[in-house]
Amino acid sequence: MAVKVLIKRRVSQDKAKALIPLVRQMRASAATQTGYITGETLRSLDNPEEFLVISTWQSSGDWKNWLKSEERNKVQEKIDDLLGGETNYEIFHYGFSE
Repeated sequence: MAVKVLIKRRVSQDKAKALIPLVRQMRASAATQTGYITGETLRSLDNPEEFLVISTWQSSGDWKNWLKSEERNKVQEKIDDLLGGETNYEIFHYGFSE
């Protein structure tokens, strides 16, 4: 079953320029992974320090494999250093089934 992953990040405006290429690098790498369907990055109009990445995966297992990958974690470490903390993830599946 396909899943959506929501990734929220808050970064000060002076560091946002450094975040953008890292997010692009992450997206380019994710696009080559098994199960990756699509992704988008949004920036809040009300609070430009908030970014939301929404990615779609064929299964939660595909997402978890990417989440644990060395390739991803190298970029994620740079992002977390920039943010000064860890990134939070939420995984949602479609519909009301369990």
